[in-house]
Amino acid sequence: MSYVALYRKFRPNDFSEVRGQESTVTALKNQLKLNRLGHAYLFTGTRGTGKTTIAKIMAKAVNCEHPTENGPCNECAMCKEIQAQNSMNVMEIDAASNNSVDNVRELIESVKYSPAQGNYKVYIIDEAHMLSEAAFNALLKTLEEPPSYVIFILATTEVHKIPITILSRCQKYDFHRITIDTIADQLRYLCDEEKIDAEDAALRYIAKAADGSMRDGVSLLDRCVANCIGEKLTYDKTLEALGAIDNSIFYNMLVAISEGNIRTVIGIIEVVVNEGRELTWFVNEFVWYLRNLLIISSMPAGEQMQGMEEMMNMSAENLELLKKQAKEVENETIIRYIRILSELSGKLKKSGQKRVLTEVAFIKLCKPEMETDIISLKERIRNLEMSLEHIRTMPVASADEGTGAAASVQAEIVPERVVLPAALGEDVRKAAKNWDEILENMSPANKAVLKSNFKLSVSEGDNSALLLVTTSETFYSVVENCMEDITGVINEYIGKDVKVTLKLISDKTEESGAYPDIAKLVKKGVVVEFD
Repeated sequence: MSYVALYRKFRPNDFSEVRGQESTVTALKNQLKLNRLGHAYLFTGTRGTGKTTIAKIMAKAVNCEHPTENGPCNECAMCKEIQAQNSMNVMEIDAASNNSVDNVRELIESVKYSPAQGNYKVYIIDEAHMLSEAAFNALLKTLEEPPSYVIFILATTEVHKIPITILSRCQKYDFHRITIDTIADQLRYLCDEEKIDAEDAALRYIAKAADGSMRDGVSLLDRCVANCIGEKLTYDKTLEALGAIDNSIFYNMLVAISEGNIRTVIGIIEVVVNEGRELTWFVNEFVWYLRNLLIISSMPAGEQMQGMEEMMNMSAENLELLKKQAKEVENETIIRYIRILSELSGKLKKSGQKRVLTEVAFIKLCKPEMETDIISLKERIRNLEMSLEHIRTMPVASADEGTGAAASVQAEIVPERVVLPAALGEDVRKAAKNWDEILENMSPANKAVLKSNFKLSVSEGDNSALLLVTTSETFYSVVENCMEDITGVINEYIGKDVKVTLKLISDKTEESGAYPDIAKLVKKGVVVEFD
């Protein structure tokens, strides 16, 4: 006999074998027990969660000669006939290829004939959302008032495409994504039954890769086992079979991104491609790695890490590596990375230039100046501060007066201080009028901050102060961190000590109109006069 795939061989035959859909199973078992069967059901949910499987179990249960607590007995003639797909009482229709109004009319015609044996005729319409609008309309009347011996079970992965008129005539059951633990337990059971030697870490990785689908999990197990016949299924062999990536690559990738090392980043992508790894999978796994990093870095210091290996789905060694890296990357930076990579993941599904899109996105991670959102601006300011700190503590050469020999010493560069005269009101007005020119003298990071889309007014404050006014709390906090550098550039431009103040106001009050934007008025050609 030819080989039967594991997902077919171990397909549940009664409700006791179904995993991960306890609420739906309980409801259907109660209906069978109390003989309160509906005439139409709608099973919705992602692929591989058991919709068609439970529909077939229901078809057997309503026709079983000796029903049990878990549905069909699987021993009587009706159960065996339905199991062998030889029964005229159960009709399984693939709506993807039988979606026309003529197909539905043939179905309606067959509904008129009562079953020759058994209690019910069950019509299972798979991928029901693929039916045409005319087909749905043709089905409406029959679906609302079918003969007493007919049960319709519609299954779909895209419930939003089902017309509301159909939804209102069905009992709807949502099939949820199955947890990693449940899938891993089932995979362990299959391995024990098939005498497959497999590591728990390998099975958990397969369960995670299944993304909530039991069928995908079993199929992936089948694929991995075929890759190591006669050998133990280890974590490393699972990664190799699935074309997946070890966490060390993600660690090195994040280090390279944090350092802005584009050469290393592109080199890692090159390695991934040359090893035949799928870029979509690589990006999704990196997002998962960043998610784990964010969880760890968000935990209060000193909190117990018990059970984290299960939550993170990684070994103790990799968890220690993750904890170390969590101390080196800011949470806001991680969130920015996740946002960019999540957008990339959506684009990769439809793109024919996956490598180009991936490389562009990762270069964007390395260069926050390519973006203008607040998180990127903060990161640019942080990078600038790190660069300044590095320059401030650079080793400088000093000459030994006795021997004339040069020696390298660690010294702090102390900038020369120049005392400027205090600025008067006219000096402040000059700064406000020439604001755009002052901006051009600022560092790229500060210039990007002050030129961003948030509302900023340049006005004259009390006591001969240059007043920067904003209505954004986020913008206020960013500018506040770089006020010293901004003041320094203004003082250098004016040649006097200008007092610069920052004020946060509400744009919903009269206060918002009390501070005219001198810089903007001058730019428009308006003559600004002062009292």
